[in-house]
Amino acid sequence: MIVDPILPQERIESMRAEGWWRDENLLGYFDAALAAQPNDVAVVDYRTETGEKISVTYAELNERANKIAVALAHYGIEKQDVVSFQLPNWWEFVAVNLACLRIGAVSNPLMPIFRERELSFMVDFAESKVLIVPKTFRGFDHEEMIDNMRDQLPHLEHLFTVGGSGDTSFEDKLLNHSLDTDADQLFRERQLDPLDVVLLMYTSGTTGMPKGVMHCANTFVYNVHEMVARCQLTQDDDIFMGSPLAHLTGFMYGMWMPMMLKAKMILLDVWNVNMGWQLISEENASFAMGATPFLADLTASDRADDCNSTRFRLFVCGGAPIPRVLAETAAEKLSIHLMAVWGMSECGVVTTTKLDDPKEKVFGTDGVAVPGCTVKIVDPESREELPRGTEGLLLERGPATFIGYLKRPEAYDVDEEGFFDTGDLATMDEDGYIRITGRSKDIIIRGGENIPVVEVENILYRHPDVIDCAVVAMPDERLGELGCCFVTLQEGATMGFQDMIQFLKDNKLAKNYLPEHLEVVNDMPRTASGKIQKFQLREAAKSIRKS
Repeated sequence: MIVDPILPQERIESMRAEGWWRDENLLGYFDAALAAQPNDVAVVDYRTETGEKISVTYAELNERANKIAVALAHYGIEKQDVVSFQLPNWWEFVAVNLACLRIGAVSNPLMPIFRERELSFMVDFAESKVLIVPKTFRGFDHEEMIDNMRDQLPHLEHLFTVGGSGDTSFEDKLLNHSLDTDADQLFRERQLDPLDVVLLMYTSGTTGMPKGVMHCANTFVYNVHEMVARCQLTQDDDIFMGSPLAHLTGFMYGMWMPMMLKAKMILLDVWNVNMGWQLISEENASFAMGATPFLADLTASDRADDCNSTRFRLFVCGGAPIPRVLAETAAEKLSIHLMAVWGMSECGVVTTTKLDDPKEKVFGTDGVAVPGCTVKIVDPESREELPRGTEGLLLERGPATFIGYLKRPEAYDVDEEGFFDTGDLATMDEDGYIRITGRSKDIIIRGGENIPVVEVENILYRHPDVIDCAVVAMPDERLGELGCCFVTLQEGATMGFQDMIQFLKDNKLAKNYLPEHLEVVNDMPRTASGKIQKFQLREAAKSIRKS
């Protein structure tokens, strides 16, 4: 056990007294759905590479999860040990998470796009004894990648591959084994407390080192209940999720929200708008959630006329403010309710618009705090609350606020009153609705995903021809922001866009972190102390059209 949650007794008592923390375990919700409707479909997943659509009932999911749980215990996973898994939106992801809960382990989902650079830190930092990956996904051999980096993972004892063979086969070693164990007794002994850590999810790492966000059942259950209430969802709603389950959006609202509703989750492993519409239609989805690009694609697709129906009624959009033109077009063309939300891995969804809000709120804000949460706008220096309409630093306090960064207690930026420094800049109107206006943290949000620019810059500074480099956000109509890299070079040196991309790839940078544009400049704008003035570069990037 290495997890080190920060749970002051004062917070525990306050959350319980106010009724926000229910002291319920996540498995209780799954077990309730299992008891009520064992033969109903729990998961539908579509596998893009094979064209296969797989349906798994609650009973089948439970049987498979229990087998995996017994095997994980056999392979040395103790209560509150971390189990890392880099899996797409397949039923195996859901089963592994349930298995971890059965034996009291901590789930550590990893984005499928991560490669050696990210995984060598994340898996080792979590001291994971077990890692589960697909044999191949999107043409990439994950097993080979891990084999080639085992010397960087001293804590890793077992690798299991979905679709693999031999000693690493997920199917043979975790799913179809014949281990003789009293599962019921094992599960009773490993039962989790609602304050135990159940999830370790890494941030994108704005300073070059990702931070491991920790959540417990109490933070989780509260947040899902408030989203269900705001969205007015019931057991009759089926949930479509095209965002990765390894992202908090997918994990919390694409996987756990339908299980808590006793509903069906509909998963797509690689985003494709035509297949997205087909699944929404075939599986009668009524709800979907994702970042702006998902909404933009669904709205622009020719399949919308054929696949849309009155059953599909709500799209929740977060990750970045929704462009007003897109929001208005989507709501009108698709005849759906549109809900804007703001949240973070550290706190889930905190603000949302409401289903009965007027258009100016839905199309022009990022919502008002859900019950139990408080947001305020303060001066970044004095931390004094600012008048309505004034831009300042956004602070958040609530029952869903995370319970610490793994092994980084000093980074837990929560003040004495329980307010968390989000790092976002925002304004608040007279009705308490916020609008995100920028970020104090140096990141790019591309399609709802945080891109850690320091990670990119640190690699480029290693290039022998690069003197200075700075990566900033460049506005993009579909994805919100793209990465624009400015560099100054040694005298006589040249660098083209493809040269930069190849250098970053050679240094094992994940594909989703690659900048989309390169500008070679003679000099960087600087302050009197020599610091690069990124705000000037951002202004310059606004005038650049992607070629």
